Amino acid sequence: MFYYFFIGYLMIELNKKIKEYIRVKVIPNSAKTEIKGEMADGTLKIAVAAPPEKGKANATLLGFLAKELSVSKNNIILISGASSRIKLIKIKYAKN
Repeated sequence: MFYYFFIGYLMIELNKKIKEYIRVKVIPNSAKTEIKGEMADGTLKIAVAAPPEKGKANATLLGFLAKELSVSKNNIILISGASSRIKLIKIKYAKN
C-alpha cells in the first residue's frame, strides 16, 4: 500500500511498510521554512529559517519534515550531512 504526501507543490510517494530515505539540500538563513523545489536528481530543496550553527538548521528541518509528513519527530532521522547542505534523511513508519 502506498501513501502520498504533498509538501508544497511536490508529491512524495512513501510505502509505509519500509523505511524511506530522502535527500535534501538545505538553504539556511531563509525568510521562512518552505519547500523551494526539486533538483534534477530528485533531491528536495528546502529553505530553512534558522542559521547553520549548533544544529539549529538541522533541528528546524527535521521538525518541518515531521510536521509535513504527519509523523513524530523521533521518526525523522538525520543519517548523513550534519554539517553539509546536502543531507540524507530517514523516515520511519510503524508497520500496519
